[in-house]
Amino acid sequence: MPDGDHQRERFFALAGRLASRLCAGEMLLLNLAAERSDFVRFNHGKVRQAGSVEQRALALRLVRAQRQAAASLQLAGAKEDFALAEDGLARLRQALDGLPEDPWLLVNETPSSSESLRRGALPAAEHVVARIVGAARGRDLVGLYAAGTQYRGFANSLGQSNWHEADSFNFDWSLHGKEGRAVKSGYAGTEWNERVLEERIESASEQLALLETPEKTLAPGEYRAYLAPRALEELTGMLCWGGFSARARATRQSPLLGMQEGRSLSPKVTLIENTAEGVAPGFQNEGFVKPARVRLIDAGRLGEALVSPRSAREYGLPGNAANAGESPESLDLAPGDLEARDPLAALGEGLYVSNLWYLNYSDRAAGRITGMTRFATFWVEHGRIAAPVGAMRFDDTVYRMLGENLVDLTRERDMLLDPSTYGARSSASARLPGALLSVLRFTL
Repeated sequence: MPDGDHQRERFFALAGRLASRLCAGEMLLLNLAAERSDFVRFNHGKVRQAGSVEQRALALRLVRAQRQAAASLQLAGAKEDFALAEDGLARLRQALDGLPEDPWLLVNETPSSSESLRRGALPAAEHVVARIVGAARGRDLVGLYAAGTQYRGFANSLGQSNWHEADSFNFDWSLHGKEGRAVKSGYAGTEWNERVLEERIESASEQLALLETPEKTLAPGEYRAYLAPRALEELTGMLCWGGFSARARATRQSPLLGMQEGRSLSPKVTLIENTAEGVAPGFQNEGFVKPARVRLIDAGRLGEALVSPRSAREYGLPGNAANAGESPESLDLAPGDLEARDPLAALGEGLYVSNLWYLNYSDRAAGRITGMTRFATFWVEHGRIAAPVGAMRFDDTVYRMLGENLVDLTRERDMLLDPSTYGARSSASARLPGALLSVLRFTL
């Protein structure tokens, strides 16, 4: 794939050429999503599949008289792209006449151009693979390494141009032992550090050895618990399912409905959409530029909503360039005062939970969430792991877990990148601490 400068030049040249083909009263919006990524799959600590992906997806949207039509194209990075895009524009023009007006259509008509180049330190894939295989040292490591540069571009016929490049890597993996036991871990970010990789693999190996000792069976009830960052990611991910959406608030379908009515979380909880320090671009598909930060929960109190252009128009709200789903893309939970290197000492006696899964709302309006523990969950006594614990189901409210029962959050936080690669690598991220809870309710 050509470098970023060439990608940018071709995209904006294409935008200019298409803009010159417009008729009176027409407005064109273009979005480019491209990447150059290396992918390596591991099994039994060895490489099982390796390759690179280079792709460019172009989305065209033609607007006229409050009507819009859209199309998506795959570009080859060659001269033929211009003819392909011009043909797409002609087809959209034909479609517009038969479409109804869109009452909530809102696009940016005040050009606001920007450029963001977030360079990282990504060694060659061959170097990374050698270090992963070496660190695994014959262990049954299973995982996927994905890394490279993601490109996002926006242009419209009013002269606006926005460009974003971000380098990142994500190594999502697990260690497997006897009888289906496994420890899930990962390492993601923008600056590759071999020492961090080795420490995480060694830590997972130690946990796997502990998983092969006799299990402790716990009766349903309430237990003191420590949620590692990856477990907390599942929990905050549920809050992103409508919890910060202006549309969900306006229609009273938010899982944080209680916070709209005056309830609060712990003052230790400050949650922001931190676009300035994430991987996702600082602009969205209608051309609106995002603020650097949006305070979603401020010291336990409900903060700003994420307002998409459509919600802004429908509900008469000031927009803040949220995506169509009005969900965070660069979630950031402020750290606490707990020493992350020794959470077991702070836990004392209770459950160490590394991962959660199968989460859902058992009572959405009340903010009640249910789910299962997964992978390495341990019973801790006197600040030391005493025994592994099998899968358990929790059922509790966000007002207890992140409110009255939240003891503290860790000072150190993990950068967690969304490992999704369906169609393309995701640019969503979350920077999260671990969380110590005085009690967490388990139902079985």
